[in-house]
Amino acid sequence: MRIHFKIAGFLLCCLFYRVNAQEIPVWKPEFENKKPADWLVQPLTEKARIYKSQDGRDIVLSNGLLKRTFRITPDLVCTDFKNLSNGQQLLRTVKPEARLTLNGKRYNIGGLYGQKENAYLLPEWVDQLKTSDSAFHYTRYSIMEIKPYLNWKTSMWTGNKKNAQGKTISFHFASSLSALKGLEVSVHYAIYDGIPLINKWITLQNNTDKEVMLDQVVNEILAVVEEESAVEGNTEQMATPKGIYVENNFAFNNAMRYNLSDQATHWKVDPAYTSQVNYRYQTPCLLEVHPKINIGIKLKKGEHFESIRTYELLQDSYDRERNGLAIRKMYRTISPWVTSNPIFMHLVSKNDQEVKTAIDQCAATGYEALILSFGSHCNMEDTTASNLKKWKQLADYAHSKNILIGSYSLFSSRKISPEDDVIDPKTGKPGGAFFGNAPCLGSKWGLTYLEKLKHFMTYTGFNIFENDGPYPGDVCASTTHPGHEGLHDSQWKQMGLQKSLYHWCNENGIYVNAPDWYFLDGTHKIALGYREVNFSLSREQQMILNRQNIFDATWNEIPSMVWGFVPLTKYQGGGPDAILEPLSEHLDAYEQLMMQYYGAGVQACYRGPRLYDTEATRKKVEGVIQWYKKYRDILNADIVHLRRADGRDWDGIMHVNPALKEKGLVMLYNPLNEAITRDIKVPVYFTGKHDAVKIRVKDGVAKAYTVDRNYNVSMAVQIPAKGYTWMVLE
Repeated sequence: MRIHFKIAGFLLCCLFYRVNAQEIPVWKPEFENKKPADWLVQPLTEKARIYKSQDGRDIVLSNGLLKRTFRITPDLVCTDFKNLSNGQQLLRTVKPEARLTLNGKRYNIGGLYGQKENAYLLPEWVDQLKTSDSAFHYTRYSIMEIKPYLNWKTSMWTGNKKNAQGKTISFHFASSLSALKGLEVSVHYAIYDGIPLINKWITLQNNTDKEVMLDQVVNEILAVVEEESAVEGNTEQMATPKGIYVENNFAFNNAMRYNLSDQATHWKVDPAYTSQVNYRYQTPCLLEVHPKINIGIKLKKGEHFESIRTYELLQDSYDRERNGLAIRKMYRTISPWVTSNPIFMHLVSKNDQEVKTAIDQCAATGYEALILSFGSHCNMEDTTASNLKKWKQLADYAHSKNILIGSYSLFSSRKISPEDDVIDPKTGKPGGAFFGNAPCLGSKWGLTYLEKLKHFMTYTGFNIFENDGPYPGDVCASTTHPGHEGLHDSQWKQMGLQKSLYHWCNENGIYVNAPDWYFLDGTHKIALGYREVNFSLSREQQMILNRQNIFDATWNEIPSMVWGFVPLTKYQGGGPDAILEPLSEHLDAYEQLMMQYYGAGVQACYRGPRLYDTEATRKKVEGVIQWYKKYRDILNADIVHLRRADGRDWDGIMHVNPALKEKGLVMLYNPLNEAITRDIKVPVYFTGKHDAVKIRVKDGVAKAYTVDRNYNVSMAVQIPAKGYTWMVLE
């Protein structure tokens, strides 16, 4: 028997060796001494690769922009995380790879222990570190190409239809503890071509004969170098590390900004770091990623669990524009569906004929899509045969004109019934939700709602879904809802249901507008951030406010990720000076509002019953759309911010993309009552034109300019009174 055990152990070791002995190159120290080109200006030729150290004890992930190293013996631990663009080392000490809470007890995944000084890590210390009773120990790794997170497809205009490229390495862990045998844990890392970005997530497979309560998953634990040294202060007062930007796909709350929506990134104190300057050990330098509220699900025999995904983008500057451009590059890489940007109208309809008229007007002016707005006569929850037939006929008519069509549907901020609404754990009664009373997505009504939407869109062929009030994180204490067991799993289960709808939409080529941060799980567009009652203000006020909103919303978001608003008819109150109808009587304002949005690459909800009322109006709309389509590629490129609108002088933005024929496009506005001429410095660094550049005003003759050593071009520009101008850089 003893011999049999030895043979089995030998065969098992051989199996692990074969898996680990994949043909991967050896890491050489000189690889990290090559300073890479600026990846925001010049695409890198070096690809993401997985290396092994000369002695085989380390695994190295690198793409020329970052390096992340793991010691794999006697257990797995991350020992090095370096930005190769500026040489910044992010790690100060080792930590476990991740942590699970199972059946109320915490278990570490991997990790090495015994580092006494936590302010820095000397390479020779690593050999002295030991394993401990961490429950899950490293066994092997496997490598593959990055697979698309979503099987998305689209037939509409999209700036980037390519999925991210790179490598994924999975580190596999098991436990010898009797309570954990049969639980297989894998820690996955994806490293991408051409961007200093890593994605990390955890999977858990229950191969035991029993059900396991999965209380919580901490999928990232990083002891990062602190941003500042302060003797006094707490985590709310002190700066968090700036060399790393962290984002995850567990974000919601209708803030329209990621940093205010993030529910899982936590900068904590590290009690083991006793040599820190802060007297009370309150320096926020320990990154942990996990939902604020426990996951709380029961993982049954044979079931598979996947954690939230953490994206870690290394940043090499304190410059707001540069860091924002890096984040925007991240979105274009990991969620390319957000680069879809159809030209759409927001129709307020009372009958079918108005829908057909709007479709005809879209086709006549070059618009590409029609969305039935809130207040319209389309009800996607009505899946009766007659309603489905009617909307299929209208969708077929739209498609015959090459117009996409879709509709608005409200989920959260409404009351359904005491049986289906969110139950407040404090009172045991409906209420306590983000919007007061709201349905539970895991209720019978909520599950039916999801199926009705899918059935409606499948049958009718609708291409667009506008989901207002998506799941905002409500917890529900009901024990009778079929979509969750009780309070403990209500958030995780509802979040999963909401994500599943957006995944389904992407797999079926359906574009999704939703005013919450579900971009990493399939939504395409969010509101750029505005106060709705401001659209009852005068057109003059709206113009400046809109430009401020665009300017403020595009530091981290690309133009196709946000939508604006133009009230063609009365909205949120206001008088005749707030709207554009009759359109033919306000052509200058109509053109200005369109140019502000299209000039930013931002689609707006042009909300009303029609796009034009006269032939002159039609020509005006068509002219703007033709201009937008002519420069569509550069207008959908990222924005460099020139001057924010303040009503006192010129304001403007600039699109940049060094890969295009048009390297840049500048939009300038004059809010004053008289024409002005201003000397403007045009920052050309991110256009890639660092010595000389040709610039033309509108469709005029291009003029050559010399670029100064601050990468600016100085030029005198005329801007008409209450108007705009634009320039192209080639």
